[in-house]
Amino acid sequence: MNKIKRIYDILYKNYGPQGWWPLTERYKFIPEHKGKKPSTRQRKFEIIIGAILTQNTAWKNVEKALVELNKRKLLDVNKLKSLPAKKLGEIIRSSGYYNQKAKKIKAMIKFLESKKPVTRENLLSIWGVGPETADSILLYAYEQPFFVIDAYTKRIFTRIGLAHKKNLYNELQEMFHKNLRKDVKVFKEYHALLVEHAKRYCRTKPLCKKCILKKFCAKK
Repeated sequence: MNKIKRIYDILYKNYGPQGWWPLTERYKFIPEHKGKKPSTRQRKFEIIIGAILTQNTAWKNVEKALVELNKRKLLDVNKLKSLPAKKLGEIIRSSGYYNQKAKKIKAMIKFLESKKPVTRENLLSIWGVGPETADSILLYAYEQPFFVIDAYTKRIFTRIGLAHKKNLYNELQEMFHKNLRKDVKVFKEYHALLVEHAKRYCRTKPLCKKCILKKFCAKK
């Protein structure tokens, strides 16, 4: 068994299913980890907005912004389209870089209204959408097998010794694509499990002694 698959099995055995993407039920105004497919346009749209909001910030800050949007009943294409960017920025302030993110949301809405196919190439053509955001949207909202590479993934696999700080996004993604079967469920869980592991052990200052991946780690 290859090391990348073995690491997934260990993480899954210890942490269990993560149920990502977290969705905010509008009638409760609290984030819940549903683990369901985005079966409605509303769920897909919330994932798309969340993927933009999570750029350069912790998820807890995104949750606050999504809850606020839900309370105001603004998680809707038409309502966000008509809302001035400055006002939108104030509402999503908790997510950081809020004025820029408001403009990115506007750009995304313009794309969605264009009815162009939701492909990786088309998403990357949108202002403010990079590979991580595009792949998050494709994987979690549209159930397409693109492995998401984030800062946690790069940190963990650099410390393990399977990656290097200088590796580009597409190089790291290709490593996962080559070593895992292209399975949407596995890709979703693996990404979420890496986030959980980074929070518990593989922090900026790692807690190596109790780390469940210690035997693989080049840093030990």
